[in-house]
Amino acid sequence: MNNNSITTKDVTFKVFRFNSETDYLPMYKEYKMEVTSEEVVLDIMDRIKWDIDGSFSYRRSCRHGICGACAIQVNGKATLACKMNLHELTNIFGNELVIEPQSTKRAIKDMIIDKSDFWEKHAQVTPYLNSHIDEHPEMECVVSIEENDRIMEADLCIQCGACHYACPVVEVNEHFIGPAAFVKAYRFEADVRDESHLERLEVVSRPDQGVWDCVKCFECAEACPKDINPIGKITSLHQMIFKDKVYTHPVAERHAVGFAHSIKKHGLLDEGELVRYSEGNIGVLKHVPVALKMFKKGKIVLPWNMPKSDNLDELQKLIKSSSTTKY
Repeated sequence: MNNNSITTKDVTFKVFRFNSETDYLPMYKEYKMEVTSEEVVLDIMDRIKWDIDGSFSYRRSCRHGICGACAIQVNGKATLACKMNLHELTNIFGNELVIEPQSTKRAIKDMIIDKSDFWEKHAQVTPYLNSHIDEHPEMECVVSIEENDRIMEADLCIQCGACHYACPVVEVNEHFIGPAAFVKAYRFEADVRDESHLERLEVVSRPDQGVWDCVKCFECAEACPKDINPIGKITSLHQMIFKDKVYTHPVAERHAVGFAHSIKKHGLLDEGELVRYSEGNIGVLKHVPVALKMFKKGKIVLPWNMPKSDNLDELQKLIKSSSTTKY
């Protein structure tokens, strides 16, 4: 870049500071700096440590968006500190930026967090290729281009944890495996050489921890710095579970089928029928108090009053053409 094209801005940084060994509560320290259009967030973190406060702590390694060590949050947005340009951030958030660790409740020291939950959940999905290999092969193990394409971009995951700690379900459910682990599970489920197919699907379909507890908020897709789209891999795991009939959570699986059934029938979601389809007539009884409140608010209608979409024919054609799995 030509020096004449380099611009500067005055930016105020509010930086999360906490030492679990000495501090009871975290605090935010302000640092006012002039930053150039060349600098990324990691440059500012380096300047704070080298020029202002040597006790400031964070993780870094490659500086090329490959290792994932410097993953943090800026104004609540998950990012890699070495990747995000400061002037681009100020164009979005203004000239006051809040720098925080990925998870403030897991902070050990400043930007450094305890990622043990992330790695424990990663280990649950058998995150490696399980295959019996001939020790003395007479020919190479050939994987076709089409078979390799099934893995898609799941192999590009750098285990930074951005999607994991951006996930609202991970925040409230300590058992939920999380999007990063699901991406890793998909990567090996899609590999034709793997021999732990059913065992891995059983793990990711279990109640309380598996893919059925994903709320489809797309936060993981927004957070991923490598554009891997974890929600797409979770959807593919749903399809694999149906295809191989790995039914460990009947209510959740019937809920998914009931959702598709409702859209096909009405072109709209019938909330009341969805509950009955998922849990049966007896299961509906425990939801009666909530159903009455929803009915009063107009959130559900009586079965005989359920409207039809004006575009029902088109929706039915889309469902028929896009369905790849028989339920």
